Amino acid sequence: MHNPPVDSPPRPPDHRLAARAAGVAGVLAVCSVLLLALVAAEWRPLTDLDGDVARTTHRWAVDDPGLTHACRILTDWVWDPWTMRLLAALAVVWLAWRRSAWWTACWLAATVVVGSVVQQGLKAAVGRPRPVWPDPVDSAHYAAFPSGHAMTATVVCGLLLYLAHHYGAGTALRRTALWVAVVSVTGVGLTRVWLGVHWPSDVLGGWLLGATLVAAAVAVHRRWGPAGP
Repeated sequence: MHNPPVDSPPRPPDHRLAARAAGVAGVLAVCSVLLLALVAAEWRPLTDLDGDVARTTHRWAVDDPGLTHACRILTDWVWDPWTMRLLAALAVVWLAWRRSAWWTACWLAATVVVGSVVQQGLKAAVGRPRPVWPDPVDSAHYAAFPSGHAMTATVVCGLLLYLAHHYGAGTALRRTALWVAVVSVTGVGLTRVWLGVHWPSDVLGGWLLGATLVAAAVAVHRRWGPAGP
């Protein structure tokens, strides 16, 4: 009978892996800050590129209503931030229920909450307008940078992939989860640009910030968290 994942007793900190994850988080944070600065300064080459890509994809979206409708279903239901948060909440409940994996459950919940706070805080601070079209195919609320869909999907998928590795999930399951995560994170970013509700750099910012938070959270878990089974 399969033994459920259990947080083992405290173990010596895994300094090597924690330092590696912290280093990755540092590099990603630098990239995130650089992109944030360029967006806030309205750097002309970036805004021109954003505009060119956005105008092209919007024209395609208007000309292909079938694909556009499919993108709306994916972005509004399958990859919506609340869908992702619900998935994370189910993982939190499962961890808490499976024989006292409380530390990891709290760590997962706290990381997702921090991601949401950072996302909304940056939207309010930067205040970047969304694309405006005479013939919009979709609508969205709040400011544009960073993309909440892209950031939330990156955070939740990244954390769940780490947990699958941490608890020793089978190879087939991990590979399947990896492909689902890659398709979801990439797909949600592309749909936001296709639907004309985000600039490409908004999506890139969401990916970078989400990956930064995941790497930092992994460093914390490897340094202070409980061992796997």
